[in-house]
Amino acid sequence: MTDTTANASEERAKSRQIGALRGLWPFMRPYRLLLGLAIAALVTTAMVSLALPLAVRRVVDGFEAREMALLNQYFAGAFALAALLAMGTGLRYYLVTRLGERVVADIRKALFSRVIDKSPSFYENLMTGEVLSRLTTDTTLIQSVIGSSVSIALRNILLLAGGMILLALTSAKLMGFVLLMVPAVIVPIVILGRRLRRLSRENQDWIAASSGKASEALLSVQTVQAYTHEAASRAEFDGVTETSFDIARRRVLTRAVMTVIVIFMAFSGIVGTLWVGANDVATGQMTPGELVQFVIYAVIVAGSVGALSEIWSELQRAAGATERLVELLEATDTVQDPAQPLALPRPVRGEVAFDAVNFHYPSRPGQQALNGISLHVRPGETVALVGPSGAGKSTIFQLLLRFYDPVSGALRIDGIDLRDMARSDFRHAIALVPQDPVIFASSARENIRFGRLDASDAEVEGAARAAAAHDFLTALPQGYDTQLGERGVMLSGGQRQRVAIARAILRDAPILLLDEATSALDAESERAVQAAVDKLAQGRTTLVVAHRLATVKRADRIVVFDQGRILAEGTHDQLVAQGGLYARLARLQFTEGRAA
Repeated sequence: MTDTTANASEERAKSRQIGALRGLWPFMRPYRLLLGLAIAALVTTAMVSLALPLAVRRVVDGFEAREMALLNQYFAGAFALAALLAMGTGLRYYLVTRLGERVVADIRKALFSRVIDKSPSFYENLMTGEVLSRLTTDTTLIQSVIGSSVSIALRNILLLAGGMILLALTSAKLMGFVLLMVPAVIVPIVILGRRLRRLSRENQDWIAASSGKASEALLSVQTVQAYTHEAASRAEFDGVTETSFDIARRRVLTRAVMTVIVIFMAFSGIVGTLWVGANDVATGQMTPGELVQFVIYAVIVAGSVGALSEIWSELQRAAGATERLVELLEATDTVQDPAQPLALPRPVRGEVAFDAVNFHYPSRPGQQALNGISLHVRPGETVALVGPSGAGKSTIFQLLLRFYDPVSGALRIDGIDLRDMARSDFRHAIALVPQDPVIFASSARENIRFGRLDASDAEVEGAARAAAAHDFLTALPQGYDTQLGERGVMLSGGQRQRVAIARAILRDAPILLLDEATSALDAESERAVQAAVDKLAQGRTTLVVAHRLATVKRADRIVVFDQGRILAEGTHDQLVAQGGLYARLARLQFTEGRAA
């Protein structure tokens, strides 16, 4: 176990237990009226439940006295109370369940809203599968608690308190026997409840880890199968799942033991109390109706204690889930928008400047990704970034989109530091074609329209034509409306790349970022797309990352990177004449091309 994990476990051990549920109040506050009505219905039904034994006592004593007129009135009163109880219970169920569904929907929306704009550095140490587990498993637990467990707990607390008072009023002597069993019931709840909470939190953590493993394997299922890694993936997932099951088994066993102890002690006390009460009726110290009334109240009290012992474990689990959700909602990101952001002037000229930028990825503090990078790209200029893998080319794009902030130095667009602007503002001025194109599980039309949501169908199809994607899209079963499947499984690698290029064309942004944009295309498609890209780049600031030097020869300027530094700048001919890394790369590629 790492120090971080140990510290986190220690912090959880010191946490507020059930008090963690207070974290739900901000989501319940807007629905105070609904909550008030639910509590009113709950209190009413509890009072009716406590009034029923009084009616039963009257019926029993009236039956013994054979006063039929009075007996009929008692029966009518009992019937009215039963009807009121039924209506109140139904109303309470509706109000509380609706409140639970509404609050959980708000929590899910708030959580997704928080995590969707987190920077990539936030996800370097947090699996997306764990986030999904919190969105589903944890919120489902909370829905169960708000929509059921809390109201049942409050109702049983009222029944317990009211029942104890009425027990004392019915027979103080028998009440003394009931009080003797209270410590025997409360102590197991307190002791075993602590263990339940710890196991519940641990169980939820392992469920999240299991979801993370499954998500990772399923999202990369082709790679898993290609490398015949199915057995190892199964074993890894089975191990995490079995650990989760083992903790769940211990949690269930603890809860079962607690339930056995509580119910046994409660009903043992009732039986003993009944024995004493029966003797009092036989000696004339109590009426049969009073004994029946006392028995019913004792059953109500015992049932309330038993219900509370079971609900306690549910509240413990919900407290753990709430802690996890609050942690995620309150998690801070290293990349933040300023409190008073500057606006990027429109129209955007597209000037890009890197000023003595140093950067390393948060998960690799000892490895410098960029070292003293200074680069100025003029508006409308096309600059190609070349160099071996890991030289820092794609990192330039990561910083320009402000997925990360530099350790030192500054990045500017049109003279304004990115950290002084809202990310959503300057990102509207950038179009990106990544090396690994992202295709969403929606139609081809909506995938292209992702670049600009207000685009018309004609504009979408025009962008597809410019990206040489129109022909294969119209050949799909439903044309542009064909669902492309998760991650675009219906398309080839080259086709996915062209859809991504069409998306960037549709965005019509003044700054264009192309990260190996034509790497997955065949020669004919590459020629068509390159022509579209050349046309698109006219009048736009374009940064191109490419390993294939043939795609960057027409750039206004080529910048050579190696080990996070800029080694050289110039045109293709100038850099070849200088010798060095670029000349060596060019010689290798063009020699291989002639040999082929």
